[in-house]
Amino acid sequence: HHGMLITGLPYSETELLTTTSGGTPYGPSHTAGIDSTRPLSDEEKMMCGALGKRLATTAMSLLAHN
Repeated sequence: HHGMLITGLPYSETELLTTTSGGTPYGPSHTAGIDSTRPLSDEEKMMCGALGKRLATTAMSLLAHN
């Protein structure tokens, strides 16, 4: 154990279930294509925001219990 906490995304994040471009329960992902021009999808953006909120909430909870 390295003392890490994997926060990830729960399946309650509906974008995780509907995305066709990127994202796993471990977190958002993105494939920009061979020429790096494919933009982020709306689902990817939503997953990034959800993971950021989840990470911040987890960090604040850990600080409160320290």
